[in-house]
Amino acid sequence: MAPDIAQDFAAGVFLVDKPVGISSFKVVSRLRRILKIKKVGHAGTLDPFATGLLILCAGRPATRLISRFMDGEKEYLATLRLGVETETLDTEGAVTARCPVGEISSLQVEECLQGFRGRQMQVPPAYSALKHNGKPLYYYARKGIEISKDAREVNISTLERTDANRTLSGEEAELCIRVVCSKGTYIRTLAADIGRSLGCGAHLVQLRRTRSGCFSVDESLTWDDLSGDDALNACLKKMITVEQVCNLLQ
Repeated sequence: MAPDIAQDFAAGVFLVDKPVGISSFKVVSRLRRILKIKKVGHAGTLDPFATGLLILCAGRPATRLISRFMDGEKEYLATLRLGVETETLDTEGAVTARCPVGEISSLQVEECLQGFRGRQMQVPPAYSALKHNGKPLYYYARKGIEISKDAREVNISTLERTDANRTLSGEEAELCIRVVCSKGTYIRTLAADIGRSLGCGAHLVQLRRTRSGCFSVDESLTWDDLSGDDALNACLKKMITVEQVCNLLQ
């Protein structure tokens, strides 16, 4: 029955739990092959080192909704490595600075996090997909060309620790946080800013998107679902119709 459904396929929305080491573009390409349709796009990319919810829209009636998906609030689980800074603000870039963490109490961490809650101005990172003259910023950064972008207003409605409220100490330490934020918020920038505020620097070592708007990663297809012999049927079983999506977005 699945092949007949696929033959009549016009449009739909698919939630995918992207694994680490896979680019968002590769997930898009995989779905194109499975559905045998070229018009597939995502509503917000994830870096290869990140995992979690990727919303894919297939077919023109669905891709027209991408901007509405991207407007939704996002939720992330993130791990910061304190004491080390990198040029990309994450694990992909070279180390640019080291500073011993020393000893940071749970109260100091909470006071720091409090300063990043609510509406604020955030400068996009140099290594990002944000466009400048038609090219992403990382294109210029990789060539050593510095492009300054104006700070943009973002809103971080929730910022809390998910590890034990313990003292952080040593040469390096890890801090685990949960973030609920508006579109356009860069968690890499937030990680680096938190590190600077704590006085030791930091970069992002793990990132997982758990929610985007009304959609949760718990409802997603896995990479195994997209890789198996029954991938088409697996996708069609979890497909959200354009009509269903429109009702959810009201």
